[in-house]
Amino acid sequence: MRRHLWVGLALTLVISAVGAVAGPAWKPRVVDSPLTSESPDTTIGSDATTTPVGTFGISSELHEIELASGISVTVQVRRPVGATGDRPAVVFLHGAGTATHEGFPLQAEQLASAGVVTLVPDKRMDTYTTARRSYVGMAADYQRTVELARTLPGIEGVGLYAESEGAYVAPIMAAEDPGTAFVVLVAAPIVTPREQGAFATDSYLRNVRVPSALYRVIPRALGARLPLGGIDYVDFDPQPYHQRMGQPTLLVHGTGDAAMPIVEGAEQLIADLAVAGNDQWTVRYYAGANHGIKIGDSLAPGFADDLARWIQGLPATATAEPRIAGDQPVQRHGADPVPAPHWFASGNAILVGFAVPLGLLVVGPVSYAVAAVARRVRGRGPLPATMAPGVGRWLAASALGVTGTWVVFAGYIRQVADYAFNYRSNVLFTYGAFATEWVLALGTTVLLAGAGIRVWEQHRAGVRLSGPAAITTGGTLAGVFGLLVVAAYWSGFPDLFGRWIS
Repeated sequence: MRRHLWVGLALTLVISAVGAVAGPAWKPRVVDSPLTSESPDTTIGSDATTTPVGTFGISSELHEIELASGISVTVQVRRPVGATGDRPAVVFLHGAGTATHEGFPLQAEQLASAGVVTLVPDKRMDTYTTARRSYVGMAADYQRTVELARTLPGIEGVGLYAESEGAYVAPIMAAEDPGTAFVVLVAAPIVTPREQGAFATDSYLRNVRVPSALYRVIPRALGARLPLGGIDYVDFDPQPYHQRMGQPTLLVHGTGDAAMPIVEGAEQLIADLAVAGNDQWTVRYYAGANHGIKIGDSLAPGFADDLARWIQGLPATATAEPRIAGDQPVQRHGADPVPAPHWFASGNAILVGFAVPLGLLVVGPVSYAVAAVARRVRGRGPLPATMAPGVGRWLAASALGVTGTWVVFAGYIRQVADYAFNYRSNVLFTYGAFATEWVLALGTTVLLAGAGIRVWEQHRAGVRLSGPAAITTGGTLAGVFGLLVVAAYWSGFPDLFGRWIS
């Protein structure tokens, strides 16, 4: 038994070391920003006279816009009933979570009740998939709604309200169409989708409170090219478009939103607008508000009023003091470029690296079963016993062990993701289940060591394996070892070297 432990320890050290050095570590930069809220009061300054939310009744009508041959979208237009004179209009751009003209009901209705005409179009979905989408193409589609707004009677200027992913599209529209009256960016990523995704994942994991070893999954998953062609928009950079925006711009964040770099994003946007010679920016932070600037199911207090006043008061409100106001934003780590894994752990190699050892694990028993059935069909009886007593049991136990390791690890990752997306934490689970999975992985390593020792003893005893038995033996040993190495790469194996190597 002592020999089992020593061989198991040697295998553990090898597997752990390979997992540590095979891919990038995660060392996000600590943010020490001077960005400070000038006042806790989010009210938009200036002497401009504006109409408050709730002043007017609202009428609603639907319009159809043809975007391409056979492709049309519905636009819901809300107007203030009884409002006189020309009024500003705003076109809403969807984030990833909304798609129809029924979106943004609270924002659109409250703005309309203050005298702003609102237009919420459907998102075009025939060109929008998880893997494929074009922000430039989306900008062209949304621009058709802007053109519709400009044809409506009593409109003095058309601006954009873009939320989350829509904030990648709005800067394109504003840069390409100087006639855009203003831009409102809500929960805007500012950085590329890849950088924002890594930042959000880091924030979520910190909120869930997971073991430190799990963080290295971030660059290895999000820094890699995804298999089968992956996602073609993850490196879209909105910065060149920010630097061409000359419009008044309102940037809005909730300080309860862990997904966005709410400090660095504001700093970068302000710097980018300066490149365009644009000093017309306003930043607002709403205490405890989430990604949609909501607290529960309601808009954050003051948000709709501030939004309506900022839009109606332009151009006076474009540079009104305070420029940065609301809850003091906190951002712990930077949203920086994500380290890329090596070629052997990126793109289709991710699938190959898992499929090959899994295939080795399966091919042996399958070939053995096929050979056994063939012998019986031919009337030649069962396959001759070619393994020493106990060898098969050790091989089977190590195969079951590595299978259980991966099943538990996959379930653990799934549950952590559920906690993250629902802003929950369970330290007993995140640490306890992770430790349990590591113990299972270590136990599998000991079983693999035992199987290897017995196969070696059998070889020294002069036992020669039949073809199916040799395939089963070699495939199981290599498959279990390979799956443990892959588990170590993804943090599903004890990390003994990570803090020193990284």
